[in-house]
Amino acid sequence: MSGSSSLAGKRILITGASSGIGRATAFAIAGLGAVPLLVARRADELDQVRDGIVARGGEAHSYACDLTDAESVDTLLKRVLAEQPRVDMLVNNAGRSIRRSLNSSRDRHHDFERTMAINYFAPVRLVLGLLPHFRHNGGGHVVNISSMGVQTRTPRFAAYLASKAALDEFSQVAAAETLRDRITFTTVHMPLVRTPMIGPSRVYDRMPAATPERAARLVVRALVRRPKSVDLPFGRLAAASYAIAPRLVERVLNLAYRTRSV
Repeated sequence: MSGSSSLAGKRILITGASSGIGRATAFAIAGLGAVPLLVARRADELDQVRDGIVARGGEAHSYACDLTDAESVDTLLKRVLAEQPRVDMLVNNAGRSIRRSLNSSRDRHHDFERTMAINYFAPVRLVLGLLPHFRHNGGGHVVNISSMGVQTRTPRFAAYLASKAALDEFSQVAAAETLRDRITFTTVHMPLVRTPMIGPSRVYDRMPAATPERAARLVVRALVRRPKSVDLPFGRLAAASYAIAPRLVERVLNLAYRTRSV
């Protein structure tokens, strides 16, 4: 394990660390000398990630938690802050994606509630819970894993993208309020990534997708450089196009929506 990076010795809490982007990020930062604090629901899979990092000469700690349960999150934070000398950074990676049109969602209000629970309310609980700790220790950094879909406004993802957009806006306001406390925020607008989250939908089988390892490199960039956001060129282009010609973009998106299956 390398100890020469700016992340060396940093204790970084990562949610959704049992698989996909979270798992790949944990191994990546451990390779740079950081200490991942692994969080997810499945304790056995978390322990496998922890043991894999330790086997490579690193240090990691696992914490099973249902992030959609407020009491469970409170218990997690108390335990982490009691067992660890500090928490330097937070990566809000755990999430849920739902691909369903509004026409097919009229009797599925729970889809919107479930995505908000894990994609928005859980990260907010963690940020609010760690703010006093960050202030006491002279600062901290939060990386929120968002989606390039927030920039492209992809049809059939209203529930998912609304929850991610909410977290994006929360982070911008929080960053302004905590600037003098040296608490910073980075939003990563992640492209489609080949993870278990997209597995249930066969539509993704034909689409190009990044590997979890490539996604982890974007997260590491966010942790090391601390930019306001990490964006890919297509996402920036989509956001700019909507700002310049929103009606034209809506027509294109509507055409794409109507030419694909619901």
